[in-house]
Amino acid sequence: MQKNAIVPYILIMAFGIGLIFFLSLEGVNNEAEIAEEQAAEENGEAAEGEGGEEAASGDFDPEAHAQASCVSCHGSSYEGGVGPSLVGTALSQEEIEEILINGKGTMPAGTVPEENATEMAEWVLTLE
Repeated sequence: MQKNAIVPYILIMAFGIGLIFFLSLEGVNNEAEIAEEQAAEENGEAAEGEGGEEAASGDFDPEAHAQASCVSCHGSSYEGGVGPSLVGTALSQEEIEEILINGKGTMPAGTVPEENATEMAEWVLTLE
C-alpha cells in the first residue's frame, strides 16, 4: 500500500498559514506601540530600550552607539571580526579620535559625530 505523499505538504502549508495569521494578530494588537516608535524615529529621537545613540537625557551614550554601529565589524565583544579588536588597543586617545572622525583603511569616516569623538575614544580605552 502506498502512502499519499501530498499529506505532509498540506500539513506544512496549514501550519504556515496558521503561523502567519497569529503573527499578524500580534502586529494588529501592537499597532499603537509601533506607530509611536515610528513617530519617535521620524523626529530623530531614540526610542527607549532600543539602544539608540542618545540616552533619555539627551547625552551621548558611547556603549549604545557602539552596539548600534560597531559590532557588525568589531564583533559583539569588540574583540575583532572584520575590523580589529578594540579591547586593549595600543592607540592613544588622539589617534582613536582621528580614526573615528576621518576613518582609516576599511573604517569609514564620520561613524561618530565629531562633537562626540572624545567621549567615544575615552570609552574605547576603557574596554578590557
